[in-house]
Amino acid sequence: MNKETYPKEVKEKHHCSCCGDEDGRESGGQEKSKKVILLLGLLSFAAALIIKDAKISIAFFFLSFILTGGSVITACFKNILKGNIFNETFLMTAASSCAFIMGEFTESIAVFIFYRIGLYFEEKAEGDSRRSISELVKIRPEYANLIKGIETLKVSPEDVKIGDLILIKSGEKIPLDGIVIKGKSALNTSSLTGESLPKDVEEGSSVLAGFVNGGGILTVRVEKTFAESAVSKILNLIENASSKKSKTEKFITVFAKYYTPIVVFAALALAVIPPLILDGALFSDWLYRALIFLIISCPCALVISVPLSFFAGIGKAAKCKILIKGSNYIEALCAADAFVFDKTGTLTKGIFTVDEVLVKNNFSRQEVLEYAAFAQFYSSHPIALSIRKYYGKKIDEGAISDFEEKAGFGIKAKIKGRSILAGNAKLLKENGIDVKENIKNTAVFISIDKIFAGSIILSDEIKSGAAATIEKLKKTAHKTIMLTGDRFECADVISQKLNIDEFYAELLPHQKVEIFEEIKKKSKGKTVFIGDGINDAPVLAGADVGIAMGALGSDAAIEAADIVFLNDDISKITEVLEISKQAKKTAIQNIVLSLSVKGIILALGALGFVGIWGAIFADVGVAVIAILNSIKNLK
Repeated sequence: MNKETYPKEVKEKHHCSCCGDEDGRESGGQEKSKKVILLLGLLSFAAALIIKDAKISIAFFFLSFILTGGSVITACFKNILKGNIFNETFLMTAASSCAFIMGEFTESIAVFIFYRIGLYFEEKAEGDSRRSISELVKIRPEYANLIKGIETLKVSPEDVKIGDLILIKSGEKIPLDGIVIKGKSALNTSSLTGESLPKDVEEGSSVLAGFVNGGGILTVRVEKTFAESAVSKILNLIENASSKKSKTEKFITVFAKYYTPIVVFAALALAVIPPLILDGALFSDWLYRALIFLIISCPCALVISVPLSFFAGIGKAAKCKILIKGSNYIEALCAADAFVFDKTGTLTKGIFTVDEVLVKNNFSRQEVLEYAAFAQFYSSHPIALSIRKYYGKKIDEGAISDFEEKAGFGIKAKIKGRSILAGNAKLLKENGIDVKENIKNTAVFISIDKIFAGSIILSDEIKSGAAATIEKLKKTAHKTIMLTGDRFECADVISQKLNIDEFYAELLPHQKVEIFEEIKKKSKGKTVFIGDGINDAPVLAGADVGIAMGALGSDAAIEAADIVFLNDDISKITEVLEISKQAKKTAIQNIVLSLSVKGIILALGALGFVGIWGAIFADVGVAVIAILNSIKNLK
């Protein structure tokens, strides 16, 4: 009944047309078979070099040629049948075959042998990247214990419906998002969040798929299907991690498309034209030069190493619990000019604590706190949760009527028959109630029956890594801006503490989007937005790069963001920026290395100064160097 599904990014290996591998990940048997064939090819090559008899030696050379180059030759003919003639496999097959026909047996086979060495390093680099990403796949639960009456059935998570009850035993992964209705335990959340401290849960606590039950037995009521769960969305994000290509990768793809036929016809011209127009020029000499030209011109180093540079960056980020949806976002980060931050939950912890309750006009402290808590009963805002927690008593839902929540302002409601306003000063002023309070911290103002009753003062602690992150961004000439719906005075205090360049306060959700669009227009480069993902989805979606902070379990964040941090560590911003710069730098290095070496040796080869061994270095040698250069991004 269990279904085994894995993200495509983990299941399928990166495909290069040089490899001739279009079937995705190889099975253990195929891998072993390929190694045996290569070993036999090397033994045949060694035998050909040792045996003195010319005819037997040639036979072993031919056997080695077929064994070492069989996969490339097969891929070449498959591509030709599909109408894709001019590609890397064609260049290698044509050059090696002609060299063999001309009697250059050693050099002909060396092309394939060194190519296979390059392929080994490519597969190793890709394997390291895939392993980094596939570590996140371990969060995928394999089964769910579905409670059916007095029985418990082991089923696939996909078969469980919303409202079903599931049992999670000690040491098991939680298969679906839900609410604990029975039991207490401590959960290991590190597979998703990277947080080492266990999370204590009890009756009424929310739990997410992928967490591991460390202690007691839990009964959970399922709140989301597996497809809608946070872990499923993360797996889908991993699956599509390399589907969005950077401009550099797209350039290389287009470049190779036009480059390959050009060099084929150039090699043909090099073989044919000089013997026709130059006195004493031998066709065999110029054919040999054309073969060298073909071997050198193979663009494997580019088409393998450039995507691999970005892929390694995505793998490195995955190790750091950072999910990047595509290499285009790596490139966009490198061009970032302005970093725009949400305040609550991003720069601050978003966990408010009530500092004091201030009263006016002969209302009691208890009255102000009680009406504030009742007014906030239906709200999920962090401030509302803090006020209810501070109130600490049971709230009679039946006493609340005519509830209306105005985004960016606050709440209007009838409580115990009295008209209550709970929100910012704008809400009260809009309703004709004058507020003359000069409070710099976050505050909720309360009016009872159109009379100003008092205010609840709250504080929200700045995250430990926020100041250092802002400082590092400013040192690298990035502009820092904060957008918040909070009061101007409160935003001003946070802005000064963190030394932020600009801030915009008292913004309604649609105003955040409008301000951000203005910032984008003025920006000299790309604009990055960092939010907690709960109410910032419109801005995240509109940013050049949207980063969701601590957004685990937030559907809006995972859907809208381009990069998701699986924990709440704001310092990951400078970390992902460094990873992105390194990936882009490596890709550029590989392009410059490949084109410069090939350009020089192509010219020397055409003039007859470079032999096949030089050509092999320019092709496979440069590819190996470029691949090794990409591997370092994982370390």
